[in-house]
Amino acid sequence: MEPRRRTGFKVVYAFISAFITCVVVLLAILLVGVRLVGLQPFAVLSGSMEPEYPTGSLIYVRECAAADVQVGDPITFVLNEDLVIATHRVIAIDAENQHFYTKGDANDSADGAPVHFNNLIGVPVMFVPYMGYVADFVTNPPGLYITICVGVLLLLWVFVPDIVKKLDAKEKAAQTVGEQAAQEASAADAAEPAEDDISPKG
Repeated sequence: MEPRRRTGFKVVYAFISAFITCVVVLLAILLVGVRLVGLQPFAVLSGSMEPEYPTGSLIYVRECAAADVQVGDPITFVLNEDLVIATHRVIAIDAENQHFYTKGDANDSADGAPVHFNNLIGVPVMFVPYMGYVADFVTNPPGLYITICVGVLLLLWVFVPDIVKKLDAKEKAAQTVGEQAAQEASAADAAEPAEDDISPKG
């Protein structure tokens, strides 16, 4: 490969690698890293809370005590025994029986069953549009399997060239050592006089 082409390839490779690394790091922060600051991400896959939380958004929920929730607050909670997660707005609170009554902003009627205080997960504090689609895709098959394969390919993309470069360097070093040894052996053979050239004295 010509030096100019080789330099151009290295520049393109470095740019693509940096771009992929930035995307992976950003996704890791948005989907996992936020947990380090006490936020849980949840995908919004229905339009019951539009326009507050558009379908496909990724909301970030902060844990809070039931006593801190007020009427009018959106809350994220466990909806039923199947552990379905929902985010709706509180329209009434029954403190005595420890129940929230909720309704989706886009729904015509209130939810059929109250939410027990124990089912409260927290309150949404922010959201990122469209990231919910990404989160749902990478956490459920077949997207989960595709994500794993892509992750393996990215690791190969990042690390294989360095490994190949190190192997090439070792091979060149071994070749250089072998050539030097051959040269030294040839020089030693040339320095030794042949037996026919030695004539007896006297």
